Amino acid sequence: MVHGSRFTVRGSGFSPRGSRSRFAVGAKAGNVTTIERRQTQGSDARERIDGYLERSGLAAENPRVVPLTGDASDRRYFRVLMPDAPSIVLALYAAPFDVRTLPFVNVATLMAKMPVPIPGVLGHAEDLGVLALEDLGDVTLQAHLGAASPAEHAALYRQAVALIATLQRRGADLTSADYLPYGIAFDVEKLTWELDFFTKHFLEAYRGVTLTPDQGDALRAEFAQLVKRLADEPRVLCHRDYHSRNLMLHESQLYIIDFQDARMGPDTYDLVSLLRDSYVDLPDQTVEELLAYFLALKGLTGSEDEFRDRFDMMALQRNLKALGTFGYQTTARRNPVYIQYIPRTLKYVRDNFGQQPQFARMRELLATYVEEFR
Repeated sequence: MVHGSRFTVRGSGFSPRGSRSRFAVGAKAGNVTTIERRQTQGSDARERIDGYLERSGLAAENPRVVPLTGDASDRRYFRVLMPDAPSIVLALYAAPFDVRTLPFVNVATLMAKMPVPIPGVLGHAEDLGVLALEDLGDVTLQAHLGAASPAEHAALYRQAVALIATLQRRGADLTSADYLPYGIAFDVEKLTWELDFFTKHFLEAYRGVTLTPDQGDALRAEFAQLVKRLADEPRVLCHRDYHSRNLMLHESQLYIIDFQDARMGPDTYDLVSLLRDSYVDLPDQTVEELLAYFLALKGLTGSEDEFRDRFDMMALQRNLKALGTFGYQTTARRNPVYIQYIPRTLKYVRDNFGQQPQFARMRELLATYVEEFR
């Protein structure tokens, strides 16, 4: 029996962000699976996967297991291919979990009630740290854009913006202490932590900057002004990482993935993640059209200037935070994949400063160490 089938939610598949079919079929057979030994990080993954397949009855299908490219977390992903049944994806967590409190399952239950398209949770093995998910394939929004016509591109982004509006509207309707996102927020502490993360991992670790105590204090004082304004905004339900690598395209429908860190925050947060995306370039006209579309969906026409000011302010914080993540992945985790996205993100921050003259002192301080901000 596959445990946890009660958690199945709308969605016909799942793939970790940016997988793009970059998996390897292994050459060495295990007792019920074929897995590339080098890419499973030792026998632990093979044993856990074999254990889940045996318990669920899938081992009898003689499945083949192939590693998938993971995300920036400590989870690992594997596709299970079966001769006469749809493939599934196994997410291997770093440790055992209690499915009743697992954030992914908790948030999936919330989103299924909206409903918005998300992957189905098919089963779990708590002691093995394994979660079984439906397989959406390999096409992220980021991957599809290179092959999309202008009309397809526009339609997909309107779909993505409409999903944000649904998350915010239905998120307000479904507010309950039963769901984790309603108990956490982009508050002063969280937003400050993210900017400190930028200082530590981008300025100091990646760019090699050494701040004096006075310089650090001056920068933190400027960050505090930005943080207070953002933390004081009314809060809505936010995905938290809503960009082109966390939207999967399946049968012409976008599906939302990687939503386990959802929390409350400004109504601009997810829109900034999508339209100031470090992974893709969007023309300015497209951004303006999508901002107007979002305001129309929300019934906020006539508030364009005020909303755009808040959008640019949120973008400043969000893009600085992204630079911290890229610096951390590069220096602490020795993962060079994210270096290619740093120049675009630096440009976003420079543009953000151009739209936010009240943060001229912050720009001046940062430009001392980051020439791209000058």
